[in-house]
Amino acid sequence: MKIIVGLGNSDKKYNNTRHNVGFFVLDNFLENNLNLFSTFKKEKKFNAYISEGFLNNEKVILSKPLTYMNNSGDSVLLLKKYFNLKNEDICIIQDDKDLEFGKIKLKKDSGSGGHNGIKSIIDKISGNDFYRIKIGIKNEKVEKIDTVDFVLSKFNKEEKFFLKERMFDIIKLIDYFISK
Repeated sequence: MKIIVGLGNSDKKYNNTRHNVGFFVLDNFLENNLNLFSTFKKEKKFNAYISEGFLNNEKVILSKPLTYMNNSGDSVLLLKKYFNLKNEDICIIQDDKDLEFGKIKLKKDSGSGGHNGIKSIIDKISGNDFYRIKIGIKNEKVEKIDTVDFVLSKFNKEEKFFLKERMFDIIKLIDYFISK
């Protein structure tokens, strides 16, 4: 069994913001895999929206935490304990303000890079030995405005289109994670 967690903030005002790229990816992933996964349902016991399905003969849980970004570890820990999983069975989809817009990286065993959601997860699940798919959100504005304002700024139309175009590459990384 594997868990894929998209990081973001659940309030509607955060829709389409850079910090919510994890939610954006999971929503688009689900749109393309409706025949394989259930629709997202709010699950209080995990403090998250959850979708379940199978990929490559592996049960997979998609999760969008309702804890707000800085407390993402609370929800991830609930999932980990409930399903009795190892950290390496978890993949987090996150934004990365230091990575050029649209670039994608798969990482494991690395620090938080200053990302508060990742800090929370590392702290709560007692380790950094989980997988991450980092989505670059950096553009020319990153150096010109406060970090909080930047990550909470919305994607423009071209950026959203480009991210949707990158879904094929992201799905390949998800498949790689699941097959590991």
